[in-house]
Amino acid sequence: MIVPSAETLATFGARTLEVLVESVNEGWNNSVPLTGTRPQPDYSVGFKREAFTEDQREKLAPFIGDFIAGDQSFFMATYYMYFPFLTCEVKCGATALDIANRQNAHSIALAVRAVVEHFQLVKCEEQVNREVLAFSVSHDHRLARIYGHYAVIDGLEIAFYRHPIYELSSTALDGKEKWTAYKFTKSVYNTWMPTHFQRLCSAIDDLPSGVSFDVPPL
Repeated sequence: MIVPSAETLATFGARTLEVLVESVNEGWNNSVPLTGTRPQPDYSVGFKREAFTEDQREKLAPFIGDFIAGDQSFFMATYYMYFPFLTCEVKCGATALDIANRQNAHSIALAVRAVVEHFQLVKCEEQVNREVLAFSVSHDHRLARIYGHYAVIDGLEIAFYRHPIYELSSTALDGKEKWTAYKFTKSVYNTWMPTHFQRLCSAIDDLPSGVSFDVPPL
């Protein structure tokens, strides 16, 4: 009722979502960390490896390394998820939602960084400067907070920000807004995601071939 499963929607006929893959409570072991603590969102969505063409995977390969062996990359969260764009944290109590917000901010910072690093490689970072590149939802059994996340690029300096989109109570007003987060998430999948995916693929196509790149080991 709050954050629908992308894979379930694809199973029941949403063909455009077949490029997506999700994870549940799984550590982002294949992502280059920001801090000593790895992100481990309760739920996250990104693009599956098979979403990209063989030529695109070959161009990404120098920046990915041996993902099965555990090499780390800016572009991966887990070994099967590329460019995550949605995370969800579930807590109990209003104060705990602040913790969920911080955990989401940590995870999404890596997700936004992935897109920025990718577009910097093709010297098109202005295309994603101050653009919403990912979303997060923090919720308990009653309240939900939805945020959009973006980066501000100033030369070599990159700062990550979040924009509060909506905060709702699923029980207030006799449950008038209990489906609001669900509908918003579906809109992210159906409306925002295809454009974002096309933008990523266009930048991948512009990557040079035969690049030598050392990926740090896990």
